[in-house]
This record gives sequence, C-alpha cells and structure tokens, in this order.
Amino acid sequence: MITDLCVGCTRCVPYCPSGAISIGKDKKAHIDRNKCVECSVCYNNANCPVNAIQLEELEWPRSVREVFATVYKEHKQTNVPGRGTEEMKTNDVTGRFRPGEVGFSVDMGRPGVGVDLKDVEKLTMALAKVGVEFEPLNPLTFLMSDKKTGKLRDDVLYERVHSCIPEFKIKEEKFPEVLETLQRVSKEINSVFSLGICVKVNPDGSVPIMKYLDEHNIYYLPNGKTNIGIGKPAAKF
Repeated sequence: MITDLCVGCTRCVPYCPSGAISIGKDKKAHIDRNKCVECSVCYNNANCPVNAIQLEELEWPRSVREVFATVYKEHKQTNVPGRGTEEMKTNDVTGRFRPGEVGFSVDMGRPGVGVDLKDVEKLTMALAKVGVEFEPLNPLTFLMSDKKTGKLRDDVLYERVHSCIPEFKIKEEKFPEVLETLQRVSKEINSVFSLGICVKVNPDGSVPIMKYLDEHNIYYLPNGKTNIGIGKPAAKF
C-alpha cells in the first residue's frame, strides 16, 4: 500500500479476506503485514482509483504466503497451483488410495480465517506420532524438514497462509486413533479446519468407516465426490 497516494476511499477494505486492511487515524488505508496472506484480492478486485495498491516482489519465506493463497501461482517443487493434490479425484489413474486404506485431507484456515504454519506444525507432528503417511506431492510436505516427525522448516513457522491442506493416508484400523488425534489438536490451534475422507467403496456399495462415524455420533455431510473409474490408463487395484 502506497500510503502517500491513498485518498481514504475505503474501497479496498471489504475486499480483504483476512481483515488486514484498515483505515488509520490519518484517514488512509494501511495493511497489517502479519495478517496479510498475499492473496492479491485487493490488487485484482478493489479497483483502487489512485493505484495505491501495488504488488511487491516477495522473498523467501514470505513468498510461501502467495503460493498458498493465489490459484495461478505454482509451487516450484510440484509445478502445481493451489494448496494440495487432486486427492481422490484422479484415484482411478493414480491408485493413491487402495482397499483397506483411508485418505485424509485437512482443509485448514477456511473460510476467511487463515492459519499460522506453526499451528499447522502442531497438527502434522501429532499425526506423525500416529504413523500416518504424508502425501509426497502435497506442497505442505515439501515444507517439512522431517517427514517422519511432521516437523516444518523453522524459517516458515511464523508465516501465515490463507489456507493449506495437509494430506495423508493410513491403514483402516488406525482410523479411530487418527480421529481422536485430530479432535485433540483442534483444541490446541488458533484456527479452524474441515476434514475430507477418501476411501474405496466396497463391492456391495457400502462405504468403509461410515459405521464407525455413525456409532460414535460423528457428524458428516451427505454430499461428497465420487470417482466413477473411467480414467485411463487405469490403476491396478
């Protein structure tokens, strides 16, 4: 924000999904750099009448914020934009989730809340103790200094992102332990997350793990995504 150019019209304020823009005592807009997730929404959509909003060249580790918030920015390690992988949506080709396995996607920081990576680390380290297998192509996995412990690199811990999606899979018998871990960690972090579960449907049409959710009164939405298996070349299960 080039404060000298700002005329205090407030047009940009409601566009910020992180609440990082405010009008100061000088009646000009200011950006809280700690709250800002570098999503560029204000730049792309607020249509500042005096062009007071300008993008800056971001250096590491702040550049981490931009790639997790901007869909057209690719992660250098994966060459894939966005926060995660295709998960189960390409499972007919990738074979990522196999019978007897349960995949998880933990959508952290949405909608409009954001999440500090040090809170993400609390979750990934707790999950690592349970013995989960982190998705190797997920951009968050590339930020881990130790994939066995779920430890993130020290230089990114104080960065804040719009959202991110830790992805991992487990053997079905570990499902209760993982859910208990997620419930416990949810009380230790200053953000929110929603949980996606990926499983192969049984030959009779039933869905593994649903019985457990019902028996333990764990709420889940009825809608989901179904991979109908027409992708080629097909994975062998």
